Amino acid sequence: MNNLPTFTKTRLAPTPSGYLHLGNILSFLITSALARRHQAKILLRIDDLDRSRVKDAFIDDIFETLHFLEIPWDEGPKDTADFKSNFSQVQRMDLYENALKELAEKNACFACVCSRKKIVESGKSKGYPGFCKRLHIPLSRKGCCWRYGTSREKSVPIIIYPDQLVNSDFPVGMKDYVVRKKDGYPAYQLSSVVDDVHFGIDLIVRGVDLWDSTLAQIDLASNLPDCQPFQSAVFFHHQLMKDGEHKMAKSSGSTSIQFLRKNGAKKADIYREISKFLNLPTLATSHDQFIELYNRDASQQ
Repeated sequence: MNNLPTFTKTRLAPTPSGYLHLGNILSFLITSALARRHQAKILLRIDDLDRSRVKDAFIDDIFETLHFLEIPWDEGPKDTADFKSNFSQVQRMDLYENALKELAEKNACFACVCSRKKIVESGKSKGYPGFCKRLHIPLSRKGCCWRYGTSREKSVPIIIYPDQLVNSDFPVGMKDYVVRKKDGYPAYQLSSVVDDVHFGIDLIVRGVDLWDSTLAQIDLASNLPDCQPFQSAVFFHHQLMKDGEHKMAKSSGSTSIQFLRKNGAKKADIYREISKFLNLPTLATSHDQFIELYNRDASQQ
């Protein structure tokens, strides 16, 4: 564990569109372990821009679950009321709008009026088919989304934890992805980049399912002068816990911490389950024990 790179801050970034499940906790605990290993602070950043799916009960669940499992954080909201008053993404709309304005001024995005059904029926499963790319629809048109114009020929430099710089081809599936939704709110790819830069995040822990998003966001940051620091962030992509053959989802209540607790699961049971998945030599039963075991196991590999 000598000569480890230093990081300033990492984050827990749940979305309150459902109850937290075991997969979320896996990511939180790996984040907590890496933060302890590198003496980095942890920010709790709740992504609530998907306004149609956000519910107070899901926000409450985030705090209840973190407290139940005794997972700490250093910065961010203390509870639901504090979050709504001081930390909601809605309060950072000016930052997102400035970023969107920069993209528009650079002609880096285009308006799209395609429905999801039309895109699906196009038969092209990899990325946006490009129907609106050359139609020059005004960005001011109501009911349109904004897509970030991309090229399949790009190579994206990414720093993989702890300090390996690699170059990866731009993911085909992220071709011309949405940066501003039809409801006027910024899309996840843009808001996540802006938030990470705003809060000074330099270590980002994610599941492997977000690898394409990471590459897309690094490329996006290259077109936003204020977001240049994002290109220097270090990324750790972990394996996913699965519910059968599929990754865990908030729509599957049987893996939610709330459901497990209602059916008798204790804090120690959750930690044992995560420990088993990670093949730790000893099954942890608490946060601090998990951190110790995870970091010790990593140092021996």
